Amino acid sequence: MGPGPSNVNPRVLEAMSRPTIGHLDPEFVGMMDELKALLNFAFQTSNPLTIPVSGPGSAGMETCFVNLVEPGDTVVVCQNGVFGGRMRENAERCGASLVLVDDNWGAPVDPQKLEDALKAHPEAKIVAFVHAETSTGAQSDAATLVDLARAHDCLSIVDTVTSLGGTPVLVDEWGADAVYSGTQKCLSCIPGLSPLSFSERAVKAVQSRKTKVQSWFLDLNLVMGYWGSTTSKRTYHHTAPVNALYGLHEALSVLKEEGLEQAWTRHAANHRALKAGLEAMGLELLVREKHRLPQLNAVMVPDGVDEAAVRSRLLTDFNLEIGAGLGTLAGKVWRIGLMGYSCTPGNVLYCISALETVLGSLDAPIQRGAALAGAESHLAAHPPEHVIA
Repeated sequence: MGPGPSNVNPRVLEAMSRPTIGHLDPEFVGMMDELKALLNFAFQTSNPLTIPVSGPGSAGMETCFVNLVEPGDTVVVCQNGVFGGRMRENAERCGASLVLVDDNWGAPVDPQKLEDALKAHPEAKIVAFVHAETSTGAQSDAATLVDLARAHDCLSIVDTVTSLGGTPVLVDEWGADAVYSGTQKCLSCIPGLSPLSFSERAVKAVQSRKTKVQSWFLDLNLVMGYWGSTTSKRTYHHTAPVNALYGLHEALSVLKEEGLEQAWTRHAANHRALKAGLEAMGLELLVREKHRLPQLNAVMVPDGVDEAAVRSRLLTDFNLEIGAGLGTLAGKVWRIGLMGYSCTPGNVLYCISALETVLGSLDAPIQRGAALAGAESHLAAHPPEHVIA
């Protein structure tokens, strides 16, 4: 129950155990087409270039930047946590002229700050931001930020690593241009693949570059030849991670069977039960309620508590993993994940009970005996409508 990877659905593990076949085998090529259609569903887009990159979410991030940014381009990066900082690093390594829009960690990206930056830099080509900031648990208003980018004739790059499958990701409705995610969060697949989707505007930008993409492996002009269309012959680019793609196909099938709205509802419902238990214990969450990610809960560490010792005890005594704070939040928060297959009422109650036991044994300033009752009371009043298969 950390910030990822989440527990992998047994159906995904079973799918990955199937015999490995060639990455240009007709049967595998047929599965690739199914996989693209499932990703279109997950991202809520009709973009033809919607594929999994053979690498983790960070590779998806780099794919977006190296394909869309050329040396000298002005790129506006919104930073409100660790992963906004990684976007900034990618832009700089591509030779961009960087404009940074900074917000407090735990707050969403401020649309007014972005608009001010775009007015001050009419030459800007790209706006990049994190929809779901994994380091803080804050969710930004993607629709508004993408609208601002479009209004100023910019392409948008959007990080949905922690949001895809857990909260609404609506690529076509937003009008987003380059969106990437990861498989190990709310999709409950193994780490190592990065779903992404490029709009037609973004594809045209890639195809009309004046300079070569600085990465051969991530050059979409080449990768598109492998993932291609159903009407053209696939061309060899790299040996795809066949069994991992079996797993992603199954994970996306599970998501489709559950339904996107039902998955979003499940994550929100279990988050509210976790929140009820934490608050009954006297703990506070970092992010204001209206900006909180249900699948990533940043919990403030009580005064005088060694947060690393608590995490160690949880892992040793309860076989339960929660995450530490990153960057400026190191030592100040725990990050509790409720993602995909791990997002269940049973896990909420187990986490609350274990955390209260450990904190109580350390004489932490908490309200003892109230947490489990608080979470159970919420679940009784708002029972989950369904569970995942």
